[in-house]
Amino acid sequence: MLFNIGLASLYLAYLVAFSTAVHGAVAYFRNRKFSKANGCEKPRNVAHTREPIIGLDFLLECLRNAKSGHYIRYCASRLFRYGFTYITRRATFDTIHTADPENLKFMLATGFDNYKLARLRVNAMAPLFGSGIFTTNGPAWAHSRAILRPSFTRQNMAPLLAMMERHFQMLLRQVPKDGSTPFDVQRLFFCFTMDTATEFLMGRSTNTLDPSRHTEADRVFVQDYLDCCFEAVRMIASGPLQAFRVSSRSLRVSRDRAWAYVDRFVDDALAKREARRLNPNKEMMDTVDKEDYEKGAEYNFLEELAAQTTNKTLLRDQVLNVLLASRDTTAALLSNMFYELARHPEIFAKLREEALSKIKGELPTEAELNNMPYLRWCINESLRMYPVVPGNTREAVRDTILPVGGGEDGRSPIFVKKGTPVLYNLYAMHRRPDIYGEDVDEYRPERWDGLRPGWGFLPFNGGPRICLGQQFALTEASYVTARMLQSFETLVPRDAEPWVEFYSLVMCSKHGVRVSIKPVKSVAAM
Repeated sequence: MLFNIGLASLYLAYLVAFSTAVHGAVAYFRNRKFSKANGCEKPRNVAHTREPIIGLDFLLECLRNAKSGHYIRYCASRLFRYGFTYITRRATFDTIHTADPENLKFMLATGFDNYKLARLRVNAMAPLFGSGIFTTNGPAWAHSRAILRPSFTRQNMAPLLAMMERHFQMLLRQVPKDGSTPFDVQRLFFCFTMDTATEFLMGRSTNTLDPSRHTEADRVFVQDYLDCCFEAVRMIASGPLQAFRVSSRSLRVSRDRAWAYVDRFVDDALAKREARRLNPNKEMMDTVDKEDYEKGAEYNFLEELAAQTTNKTLLRDQVLNVLLASRDTTAALLSNMFYELARHPEIFAKLREEALSKIKGELPTEAELNNMPYLRWCINESLRMYPVVPGNTREAVRDTILPVGGGEDGRSPIFVKKGTPVLYNLYAMHRRPDIYGEDVDEYRPERWDGLRPGWGFLPFNGGPRICLGQQFALTEASYVTARMLQSFETLVPRDAEPWVEFYSLVMCSKHGVRVSIKPVKSVAAM
């Protein structure tokens, strides 16, 4: 009996081995045929890991650099060392790393259907922020995009500028007026964009810059939101090891509270939709207390969405997803730009001269902001040196290619097997001397005079997934910068430590941006 069982087990082992060998052979010849048909050649640059199964040594090195604030620079240094497209070889899977504009154009645009958001990113973010535009692929993503697009394309910027001005006045109250006391302007920028983003999205601000209106519920929501952001980053940085991470009970409580906070406004938007349907000619009253809504608010993103769907979960998830973009990215852009402006007084003075000459009234208009080329150069240079989302990942949904990275010169296509993750690094691409010149580590806005880097500059992604809120973010950053230039004569750095990356879902300074500012007389008297 035991002999028969052992013999059966041996036959089964042989069968499995034979099946695996046949499957491997079929895959090999299929891949070889596909590669030949597409002109693919062997990758020019290959980096082997010391631990060959899952590349544990590489993963641990990434985690160590993330902890010390050098993760993005470490990943960029590997691209400059191995080549702008290279493969990390493991026994279990390959990973492709690239900072080549041609490859990004293919992944994000011309070959868009061949790639999707990587599972590692989706698995890290969806449990915390739901199934929204930044956590879905395929038809679910297309549906999210279709729902969100009208709300951005129909925007009237005039009421949004008025909303920004109200919160800018709150920011001014937090700035020391003596011209010498150091303060962290990065903290104020992140508070400002949280306040504007929540009012824009839900009709009611968290008022983090206004202690008289910042409630305990607001404070808890902001902290819960930040806790979820930090956990998502830790999960993404863990790579394949994220399967072994277990979220704590306290984090799940934070997530549920954040969802409940947004649900309150979702319920209100749906209630008003239903009331309008039943009484189309009657003025609506808010089910949320009237005082909870901002005086003068003329746009409510959530109500726009509620006009298209009554799915409460979908509405909540889209608000949480768009909050990631509308709050974090603009604050990081402003913080990184003011870090550099404080160290380049000649640039600050030139930028201020442009603002004072272009803005004819007390407050800048959208047309005036669009007529400030040097301001746009400063913003572009900040996004080049410090892309707010410095890296991202895609995953091949079928056997496909990348246009460059193969052959002796690295300019031939390479084969990309289905399921292979491709990590693209904008921080490295934005500092390529062949695109931006030898002085890539210097903050020089004038380089943008006539510069057209095309797919070599992707601060807002590209292709079908290009950021819907790009214009909103640029307008908000331009408005705040213009108002700061109108309000302050000098900007002096007061940082005790050098710029070190703090890589949450966006990249900004780990130690903040400490400055002192000399206000103009009219502001000093406020």
